Amino acid sequence: MSKRKAVREAPVVSAVVEREPRAPVEAIRAAAFAQFAERGYPVVTVRDIMKACGLTQGALYNHFKSKDELLHDIITSTQAELERVCQQAAAGAGDDPRAKLAAFVRVYVMRHCRLRVEALVANREISWLDATRVADIRRSRRAIRGILVGILAHGVESGLFDPPQVDGRYDLKAIAMALLDQCTHVSMWYGPGGELSEEQMAKLYADMALRAVGATSR
Repeated sequence: MSKRKAVREAPVVSAVVEREPRAPVEAIRAAAFAQFAERGYPVVTVRDIMKACGLTQGALYNHFKSKDELLHDIITSTQAELERVCQQAAAGAGDDPRAKLAAFVRVYVMRHCRLRVEALVANREISWLDATRVADIRRSRRAIRGILVGILAHGVESGLFDPPQVDGRYDLKAIAMALLDQCTHVSMWYGPGGELSEEQMAKLYADMALRAVGATSR
């Protein structure tokens, strides 16, 4: 049963530099993202992916044992990079939890605006992976949430955040989940060429997040 789951100096001579062809594994990953996003994982075949990137089916099996392994690879790779940039943004924002929250949200939203196809596949097609393959992806997502919970806790403890309470207490995990859900779903509708640029959208979401947690004025 299927599951749903880039001195006199000598004159500079400009030269035309030819772009190196994309490595086969990167071509496969790019084609898989595009195919899975457009048609959905269960419908797309290995033949479809290889035809899209101009390679033979044998080329795929040189890098991936199966379509399942390929899906796992492309989701884990984009998830790991998201975790890395979130950690980097928070760590580089200084000690002020307001600056940390704004930096975290900006980089998270920017990535989901710029890499919409990757985000769509990672969030929609993960249900087709088995529990073992999903485990490390879930771990990374918990780590990202943990970064955000830590920022919120710091803000509350320092008196700089006053988010909504439930029965007289803060549920920072629930607030973090709500903020992440809001930021993630920008990938479902945002597209280039609109009224707001990616940078403006990221700033808007950061400002909304600060208001949502009751951040004091800077």
